[in-house]
Amino acid sequence: MNRASNSSDNDAAAHGAETNRYDALLIVGFGGPEKPEDVFPFLENVTRGRNIPRERLIEVAAHYDHLGGKSPINAQVRELLNALQPELKRHGINLTIYWGNRNWHPMLADTLRAMVQDGVRQALAVVLSAYSSYSSCRQYREDIERARDEVGPTAPRIDKTRVFYNHPEFIAANADRLKEALAQIPKDERAEVHLAFTAHSIPLSMARGSSYETQLSETCRLVAAQISLPANRWSLVYQSRSGRPQDPWLEPDILDHLRHLKDQGVNLVIIHPVGFLSDHVEVLYDLDEEARSLCEKLGLSMIRSQTVGTHPGFVRMLRELVGERLAGTPEEERRFLGRFGPSHDVCPVDCCLAPGPPAAAHAR
Repeated sequence: MNRASNSSDNDAAAHGAETNRYDALLIVGFGGPEKPEDVFPFLENVTRGRNIPRERLIEVAAHYDHLGGKSPINAQVRELLNALQPELKRHGINLTIYWGNRNWHPMLADTLRAMVQDGVRQALAVVLSAYSSYSSCRQYREDIERARDEVGPTAPRIDKTRVFYNHPEFIAANADRLKEALAQIPKDERAEVHLAFTAHSIPLSMARGSSYETQLSETCRLVAAQISLPANRWSLVYQSRSGRPQDPWLEPDILDHLRHLKDQGVNLVIIHPVGFLSDHVEVLYDLDEEARSLCEKLGLSMIRSQTVGTHPGFVRMLRELVGERLAGTPEEERRFLGRFGPSHDVCPVDCCLAPGPPAAAHAR
């Protein structure tokens, strides 16, 4: 199912005439295979036009095989929609929710066709990505426009909500997940723990054209402050590198970092996948399997904290992002934490530029 309906007679009264600007909400996800026979077609969608060797696809497919031949990401989006729908309704937001993915069903173009059939003319999109880079921002916008072109002149116009890496609710939700992890450690041992924030690595050529590193560093700083963790006890590292070995990507890699921590005398580490919104394949395999296996070999105790998932604060934040656009909330009144202010609604022309050589996309 790619649509869910909310109803409230008080919507216009709650948000004023500005609500008439949008008549639907579009949740845009990455997508993932839901059965073994989907895996290779999905990976081919993800890597189309990027000249990724078939050997690499076979390697990644093995990760899915290890986890039952599917990705949990679509099921996790469904859980999020089920949590978001009543949250919107409680706050008088009367928008039908649609869901479309970039790389697997429900595909964006199919969802836009359903929106056309339902008479949708203008929608507000929430992209399930917290940070700005080509693959996590501009490419989503390009895929939306490509789907609109495929549907034709009747396709609805679609605007996008801002990225939310420094939204107070996002920071608090991540901090809560870390508190849950810390609660598993005896109080007298917590002073010894080191925190490794992880995010998906991207090519340096992509990173230079975006604020990805800056935003991630700010999120980590804000989250660490909320749990009173000093700067010398946390690090931002990267995972899930792909692409050609000769192409430079963001480092350090989580596995190299774990070896470094052990060499420095650290015996207890929490890994928090702050760059991810749900516990999909790259979290479950790269951290719960590969990183945990290495920690066992090193004699390093490891706890992996949960992603924000359907944390109530994260769901509230999504509702707030929608509400501020419906109400036309001025930028100076929008909530944020830290040094950089709320992100823009309309991306500048030079925002999140594509990297030079083709780069392997994330596979979830």
